[in-house]
Amino acid sequence: MLTIWGTKQKPLCDGVSRRDFLQVGTLGLGGLTLADLLRLKAQGAQQIKSSHKSLIMVYLCGAPSHIDMYDMKPLAPAEYRGEFKPIQTNISGMEICELMPLQAKIADKFTIIRNLRALATDTHVPEELLCGYPWGPEGGSFSLKPGLRPAFGSVISKLLPSNGTNLPPYVTLGMEQMPHGGRRSLALEPAYLGLAHQPFDPGSPGLVANLSLAHEMTFDRLTQRKTLLGAFDNINRAVERTQGTFAGMDSFTAQALDIISSSRARDAFDVSQEPEKVREQYGTHSRFLQARRLVEAGVSVVTVLAPGYWDTHANNFSSLRQMLPEFDKGLHALVTDLHERGLDQDVTVVVWGEYGRTPKINANAGRDHWPQSSFALVAGGGFKMGQVIGATTSRAEQPIGRSYIPQNLLATLYREVFGIDPAATLPDHNGRPIALVEDRESIKELL
Repeated sequence: MLTIWGTKQKPLCDGVSRRDFLQVGTLGLGGLTLADLLRLKAQGAQQIKSSHKSLIMVYLCGAPSHIDMYDMKPLAPAEYRGEFKPIQTNISGMEICELMPLQAKIADKFTIIRNLRALATDTHVPEELLCGYPWGPEGGSFSLKPGLRPAFGSVISKLLPSNGTNLPPYVTLGMEQMPHGGRRSLALEPAYLGLAHQPFDPGSPGLVANLSLAHEMTFDRLTQRKTLLGAFDNINRAVERTQGTFAGMDSFTAQALDIISSSRARDAFDVSQEPEKVREQYGTHSRFLQARRLVEAGVSVVTVLAPGYWDTHANNFSSLRQMLPEFDKGLHALVTDLHERGLDQDVTVVVWGEYGRTPKINANAGRDHWPQSSFALVAGGGFKMGQVIGATTSRAEQPIGRSYIPQNLLATLYREVFGIDPAATLPDHNGRPIALVEDRESIKELL
């Protein structure tokens, strides 16, 4: 079945939990979990002109090593430079790790940001990447409780229309498999924007088959059950403490009926419909292929958890020897696929992790957390490609001169990809206007 990830199961006034209610609704519709998701879309959204643009955000969970991937220092002492050697890309002066030869062939199709740093200090969840704010104790201007700010995808869901498709505007792939805590990060959630703007999370590609009718359920019977649901219209909707759960129930149930009566949503998630040759090009990174299919079908934001765990406190080099070739293959396939399909100007790909890793190798042949320096890779979206933005010191310890933080990249994406002013405000639960990000300067080198 498809999974709706909500908040903790706080009971309603009548003692029924929100999850229980959603399950009742699912049973009432003959196993139609997607109806519950669409029902939550009831909270009204500001409708502004769609740019028909999309974002695929690839998250390397665990903090990938910048010095071993995209910011190598071959002239540094051995205890800093590590085991890998740089190779020349097809852009003069741009070098990357020898374990990523496929990306080296298409460096003209992406840009590396080397002067990125993180505000976070010790977190393995993508709060700062997806919301712009790290997870930490209150006290600092950027140190806010998790869930206080909405995820980037939730903001897009709130402010942009759906481009005329029945597909959700915000989808996450694989994020339920994050290693730390066994939970999906609160950074994926809508916070004060309401449950209507949660991400759609299929769990895995195979589970999307349940967008079909339940066993022995016909469309006639499903329509009858839809009518029966009208009996709930007299429920006192004030018992629901979270806005947007009940409002518009019938209209979104109708949308769900439209979806299962066609193959559009199911097909968008189904990578098995791709030719075998295409699937082989992506290798173990089938989520990248699934993301490409989703943005091609009209989804605005797809957040993808890349396979592997990049928290290499020990055995950094042996771990990267296993992960980097497959990552290289998957990312090369995604970027080239978007170009071959003519989607490179409309789809932006961003690859990053929480922060970098210590330039100096530790006693366990690993690298520890290093927020002082990080990287991001950006491809497509009409941005300037084939360049390196910024630089770090000779041992990759910190940026030289101007540095950027994740908020700057998010501001750039809001402004340049989706046409949203990053200074725009949305009201929180108390009606206070909250800006999307604090540091709204775009990364000018991308423009």
